[in-house]
Amino acid sequence: MSAPPPKFENRNPELPQFWQERFAARFTPWDSGAAPRQAQEFVRDHAPRTVLLPGCGNAWEVACFAAYGWTPLALDFAPAAVQQARARLAQQDPALAACVQEGDFFSWQPAQPLGAIYERAFFCALPPAQRVRIVQRWAELLPEGGLLFGYFFIDPAADAVRGPPFTIQAPVLQGLMETAFDCLVDQAASDSIDVFAARERWQVWRRRVAHGISQSQESQ
Repeated sequence: MSAPPPKFENRNPELPQFWQERFAARFTPWDSGAAPRQAQEFVRDHAPRTVLLPGCGNAWEVACFAAYGWTPLALDFAPAAVQQARARLAQQDPALAACVQEGDFFSWQPAQPLGAIYERAFFCALPPAQRVRIVQRWAELLPEGGLLFGYFFIDPAADAVRGPPFTIQAPVLQGLMETAFDCLVDQAASDSIDVFAARERWQVWRRRVAHGISQSQESQ
């Protein structure tokens, strides 16, 4: 019989303290413990780019992306997540540990232009009210032709009102993304962990010509 989850004080996933408590307690059931298969194949098969990993957590993908010549910039606003990721990566290569930064995705500015953004359990970690803001920020950070690739937690029945993780319906996601992106790939995830099983999609989106998100989208 598995042990009950720890009791936490903070219940607001929009705050760093929420995630700080969970990383400090090493309670991270959303953590795959490795770079997922489709992500590995994607970076292997595409020309290297500078890629942002927002909400990176333990940043398992950093070493994999770097091994294929990509320049990973991993970002998290929970100090415990950053410390744990850096400590683990430093055992492989101090240069990899330096790829992990502490910061807020919505205000962070890259020191070099991005060519891609990797999505893994970040979009679904924040409440639905933040979705337009996230997509808008992705669009701001990526140039025309930039790639957004990764995993989306999709439920065909309904959007989750409780979480994290928060599911989203495919038409809702499409409506948000098509304001600035074109979908290139949409497949079932090949190796989801239990918390995401049967409801995770591997998707690749390409940034269209910058034009911003409409006021009608922002008001939803």
